Amino acid sequence: MVLTKLSDKTPGAPLAVTLLVGSAILWSTGGVLVKWVDWHPLAIASVRSAIASVVLLVFIGKPKFTWSFAQLGGAISYSVTMILFVSAIKFTTAANAVLLSYTAPIFAALFSGLYLKEMTSRYDWLTTAIVVGGIVLFFLDRLEVKGLWGNIMAISSGFTWAWLALFLRKQKSGSPFESILLGHWLTFIIGIPFMFRGGPSLHGWYGLVLLGVFQQGISQFLYAFAMKKVRALDSILILAFESVLNPLLVYLIIGEMPGKMALMGGSLVLGAVTTYSIFRTKRER
Repeated sequence: MVLTKLSDKTPGAPLAVTLLVGSAILWSTGGVLVKWVDWHPLAIASVRSAIASVVLLVFIGKPKFTWSFAQLGGAISYSVTMILFVSAIKFTTAANAVLLSYTAPIFAALFSGLYLKEMTSRYDWLTTAIVVGGIVLFFLDRLEVKGLWGNIMAISSGFTWAWLALFLRKQKSGSPFESILLGHWLTFIIGIPFMFRGGPSLHGWYGLVLLGVFQQGISQFLYAFAMKKVRALDSILILAFESVLNPLLVYLIIGEMPGKMALMGGSLVLGAVTTYSIFRTKRER
């Protein structure tokens, strides 16, 4: 409840960048935790969303549903993004799933001018090109036919994630939190039939609680609040920091080792995102 009471006069970029970095760190645990839970991907997404929605309600209190196009569009985009991403991690490497989802800046750059009237500068396009270039290196390094469907799902999640950012940004003068909450409820409902296909171990339930509380609940509150302060494209480019942390955690904990080209790609992404974040913060100040 503290963040929602912050004044609109609070400097946008410095606070938003901090919140987005915090969100990226929490998101980066997703690859490890989803791999940790031995269950159907839609069941994982469903239970994770149920837990996360409770966490969000604690933060935002009484939700304000307007049922506007932006609010419903954000909810659907978020639900589809979560389902596609969790499924992608199960069908391909966590590294591929994360990095291919970061095709999102391309879609955000393409549609933000049309939908939000937020023009994309040459520097935005340059940063997007570097981030995507890093992603391509990582993808080429780990390209496997058996993970083809997982790679397609990951790219698709990039498209839907871009629209999530656009819909949340559209609600910058209102409350974007309800879109996230509705998205979690929708995901929970969709995944219910898949819960009856076996079940996770006690070890897996620990992973689900961590996914719901930290990786989705708290992180999404920070993300939605930051979207009131920064452009849609900015948010995705700054969050690309996660694309380095996620595979790193997977390697350290699970042992899923990225190759040399992947490491080069990760370095490009990290360097571009760091530079971009500093630039945006200084320009705001």
